Amino acid sequence: EELRAPAAFMASLQPEVAAAAAVVLPERLQRREAERQQGVERQRQKKEAQVVKEEQSEFFAAAFGREREAVEALLATGPLEEAAVRLQGLQKLLTESVRFLAPYEVRQGQEAVSRLQGDLAARRQQLQPKKKFAFRTLKKEAAPGSEPRPEEPAQPAAVPPAPGHGPAEGESSGPPLCGFSGAEDEELELGTAELQQRDVVLSELRSCRVRLRGNANTLRVRDCRGCTVFCGPVSTSVLVDGCSDCLLVLACQQLRTHRTRNSRFYVQVTSRAVIEDCTKVSFAPYTWSYPGIEGDFESSGLDRNRNNWNLVDDFDWLATDKPSPNWSLIPEQERITCWD
Repeated sequence: EELRAPAAFMASLQPEVAAAAAVVLPERLQRREAERQQGVERQRQKKEAQVVKEEQSEFFAAAFGREREAVEALLATGPLEEAAVRLQGLQKLLTESVRFLAPYEVRQGQEAVSRLQGDLAARRQQLQPKKKFAFRTLKKEAAPGSEPRPEEPAQPAAVPPAPGHGPAEGESSGPPLCGFSGAEDEELELGTAELQQRDVVLSELRSCRVRLRGNANTLRVRDCRGCTVFCGPVSTSVLVDGCSDCLLVLACQQLRTHRTRNSRFYVQVTSRAVIEDCTKVSFAPYTWSYPGIEGDFESSGLDRNRNNWNLVDDFDWLATDKPSPNWSLIPEQERITCWD
């Protein structure tokens, strides 16, 4: 009887176990069905998002193509001021479409805009009145008793790049319209009058400190070493190429950086910054200020409330699941906030 008791006890439990199993099984099936439905819904949403993205991309391609052709026509026949305005609109269209475009589409658009900016700079240079040639007169000795004539202040030199260096992407093949070249250990500065909607080139500077107070149209920084560059709002693009050990404080619609290493960027940029063939570059938000900067921002058309300083596309890093080792964010405690 003692041996039969456990068997009898187990037999008495069988109906209860069966009833519990009958309850658990439907719950498990319901859970699996819910998970399946969630998976189906995710796939549907993903497909719809892809369709929307493709439609947006097609709309962008058509609109961008029309505007690019309009700018090209204006560059050929004028007026150039209208071409400059349409070109800014083209840049804005690209900037606002970056979020749904593929990386190669962004790159193609940026290259097209840079090429048109270079063409605009070349046309402006071509249409500038040429200076008459004249021999420079030698300085005469001051007459006894007369006061020496004060020397005229030196104007910023627009010096062409050194021989052997081709023009950078988006840069005209002629001499720069405004800027500095070949200086070493100097304090260099341009103000509002010199910069107003002009194309600026800084090339082959060594250990210089450059201040650009005003609203330029474009900025090119080429082959500079150990320099600090402060720049007010640039209406369109900034291209940094072949630089090292530099500190650059920039505000612009578009920032592209090529062949640059060991450099820090403090940026206000309305689109995503792009780097290519770069190492050890780091980013922080724009913090420079000077009297009149608010007016320069207003004339530039840049949106002060929109800054993608921490969104950087590395064209040499294709992995989507790992961050690029070529760039980083400057830690907050290490960022410079006062530049005086």
